Amino acid sequence: MTLRARIHFASPGPLDQPTGGYRYDKRMLDLLEQKRVDCVRHELPGRFPEPDGAAQAAAARLWNGLAGSDLLVVDGLALPAFETSILRAGRGPRLIVLVHHPLYLETGWSEKEAADWRWREATLLQAADRVVVTSPATAAEIAAMGVDAAATHVVVPGTEKARPASGSSSGGPVLLCVASLIPRKGHLLLLSVLSAMRDLPWRLDCVGATDRHPATARAVRDAIRNAGLAERVSLHGALSDAALAARYDRSDLFVLASRHEGYGMAFAEALAHGLPVVASGGGAVRDTVPPTAGMVVPAGDGAALAAALAAVIADRRLSHRLRTGARAAGLALPDWDRQAERFKAAVLG
Repeated sequence: MTLRARIHFASPGPLDQPTGGYRYDKRMLDLLEQKRVDCVRHELPGRFPEPDGAAQAAAARLWNGLAGSDLLVVDGLALPAFETSILRAGRGPRLIVLVHHPLYLETGWSEKEAADWRWREATLLQAADRVVVTSPATAAEIAAMGVDAAATHVVVPGTEKARPASGSSSGGPVLLCVASLIPRKGHLLLLSVLSAMRDLPWRLDCVGATDRHPATARAVRDAIRNAGLAERVSLHGALSDAALAARYDRSDLFVLASRHEGYGMAFAEALAHGLPVVASGGGAVRDTVPPTAGMVVPAGDGAALAAALAAVIADRRLSHRLRTGARAAGLALPDWDRQAERFKAAVLG
């Protein structure tokens, strides 16, 4: 009988949090368990990405408790908690880092903070034995940070197959945005754009955690109230998988105004449901959403976002063409089992 392999996995807090990164982590670990890999899960306490004392102490205990033959996989958001352990002299476990997107690209850093994060993260990633990233765009970003491309493995998320969305039964299109209320996801820009498009018969459903960045959640609620959009915009919070699938099914168009995405699992899920996409962002978003399935505009460009939305909402032939393209693109996405095999190969070598 083949012996079971074992990995230790360190996450920044509980793995059941409703974001794309945590969903990726948990799904991969669950599937690895089915593939005869023991996954010892270490849900670190404390604050991330800038670790507090609790996070640093938990990381140090984990690191010091492992032998040089042990394999430790660390979610990139938790990586700074291991900084002292990684950089000190002495032997530690074999280290693999899973990078969903570079920390320095998070929205909200000052120029100096972003530069400091880039240097810190590059130093830690260069010390890892291997790095796993969730998109070719992220692989290019960390290569530019000096990380050896030969030690980097791309394993994009899997996507569940889904039936084509039925669409809304209302008089106008229902737009769906799936993203936690954090600065990087661009909710305020989207609301500003939609506020100027009151003559078009749209409605917007926003699904995603509202407690990850309280200041952004307050600003979004204030923007909805001040613009008089309470009858057209609904914040549903985080939903179960079944409830989210129902939202996809009752929608006509997916929209997300992100500043940056490491991959964008919600885009892939929208394509799987055959929803046309209007989005902002760069490499990873354009890699996921082909021109046949949606319109992707530069991040932060409100005028371009407004023009794309207006075109898809007002032009039924364009919407139908993009819907057909989205369905084709969704069917071509890899499933989770296939990606778990690739993740296993990347981690175990």
